[in-house]
Amino acid sequence: MLYKLVSRLDRQIFQNMVISLQDQGVMGGRISDLGIPVYALGMQPGRPNPLPFLRLVSLLRRQRPQILQTWLYHADLVGLLAGRLAGVPAIVWNLRCSEMQPADFSRGLSLITWMLARLSPWPQAILANSLAGRRDHERLGYRQPRWAIIPNGFDVDLFHPCTHDCADSRRDLGLPGTVPLIGLVARFHPMKDHANFLAAAAHLHKLRPEVNFVLVGQGVDTANIDLLNQINAMGLADCVHLMGERRDIAAITQILDLATSASAYGEGFPNAIGEAMACGVPCVVTAVGDSAYLVGETGEVVPPRDPAALAAAWQKILSLSDAKRQTLGRLARQRIVAHFSLDQVVRQYERFYLELASASKQPD
Repeated sequence: MLYKLVSRLDRQIFQNMVISLQDQGVMGGRISDLGIPVYALGMQPGRPNPLPFLRLVSLLRRQRPQILQTWLYHADLVGLLAGRLAGVPAIVWNLRCSEMQPADFSRGLSLITWMLARLSPWPQAILANSLAGRRDHERLGYRQPRWAIIPNGFDVDLFHPCTHDCADSRRDLGLPGTVPLIGLVARFHPMKDHANFLAAAAHLHKLRPEVNFVLVGQGVDTANIDLLNQINAMGLADCVHLMGERRDIAAITQILDLATSASAYGEGFPNAIGEAMACGVPCVVTAVGDSAYLVGETGEVVPPRDPAALAAAWQKILSLSDAKRQTLGRLARQRIVAHFSLDQVVRQYERFYLELASASKQPD
């Protein structure tokens, strides 16, 4: 979402730079290709070092941004402290998830979130991409008088319904040409609950052995022995396709008959579901974060950690006639175009930033 945002902000009004606490990561090069400066501070997890922090303060003093928008917990803490030392007029935190589980918090991260809750009145605003994210962080103790809720936005020109022979596209990707395909685009992480997805797949496989399943995301490949063992134990080796991390998500999503989120917790406003809806693909989601709000009346919502319910919802949509399933997909795309297109969401960010800059403007 950061990449999408900086690629569309009006450059006659906004000048951007991106600072990574560690290295440039996967997205740094793509952001640099937009002509936007990307700085990497080189912080090492678990190895406290004041020098990268001091470089950040120095960089902010030189660049003198009107707004410092931080993304995710570590950046919220480091950015708040460095921004205040550098005299940045407006600092905004950005929350991208809803309720997390204690098992996902190391001792260090638990301490950081505890500190953030107590420091939460200090930034000029907190932005969240979901109503659930705000609610769950307020339960953690976040206290901030100014909140903004801006959902993720979706590129409806890149993500659109398949306009050619999808069977050929499937074969090009090494997937079966005509069988029903159910897809999950998600990194391998407990919150994404691949175990729930596979258990649901095993349920459906008994009823619909012709259905195949596509898993895409970081860590979702044949090098993941735990995942392979789960697939083999459930007798799904012949119908589950592990595609790993991909750049051609739009092409893969377009050829699905059904997209899903199997998440157990933590979702804010799931990108993969919005992208599938923009492609005209019906969706089944678990009731986590703002997933149900995103799907609306265009798909099915089931409880988390309930593979039987997930499989039943898949079966319900797959049992529809082609015409009815296409109508669901068409309504899903219309919902994204009407409410969550990238251009609309970027305009929301622009209005928010302009209001914040105006409210915090300081004389030179």
